[in-house]
Amino acid sequence: MNQQTHNKISINIAQQRLELFVAGKLKKAYSISTAKNGIGSQEGSGCTPLGLHVIANKIGGDQPINSVFVGRIPTGEIYSEELGNQAPERDWILSRILWLTGLEEGCNKGTNEHGICDTYQRYIYIHGTPDTEPMGEPRSHGCVRMRNADIAELYELVEEGDAVIFLEK
Repeated sequence: MNQQTHNKISINIAQQRLELFVAGKLKKAYSISTAKNGIGSQEGSGCTPLGLHVIANKIGGDQPINSVFVGRIPTGEIYSEELGNQAPERDWILSRILWLTGLEEGCNKGTNEHGICDTYQRYIYIHGTPDTEPMGEPRSHGCVRMRNADIAELYELVEEGDAVIFLEK
């Protein structure tokens, strides 16, 4: 955890809610969307992991809202309804990325008896998604989706190294 800011993000999967705590006090709360496949940490599962994480990398702070990312690199495109209609099945990663790494060996870091369970190697992010996508219901491929204005705001409030905990309830 970042000792200077004492930020902590709590992600409640049952409530589809992300809360930002600063110095132990609730500062912001956001409606989110986690995995449609439910909770899990195995590579290829399309699930959202549980447990303690930190923000490993912040990506995209110099990009416009609705910037499109592929492989964590901005493509130069700005998401629009027209662009979305050209690729309706695409999992859009927009605006900002908070790339997470797990801290619990065998749970969300490294491997376990089922194989890779590493949040970082699975490319689990908190990121923007088209604003037409519903929040408050599980629909992602494992990541945490947010409204673009919300992820841009959150991005400015957190630092690499800040704690992120995923809770089932």
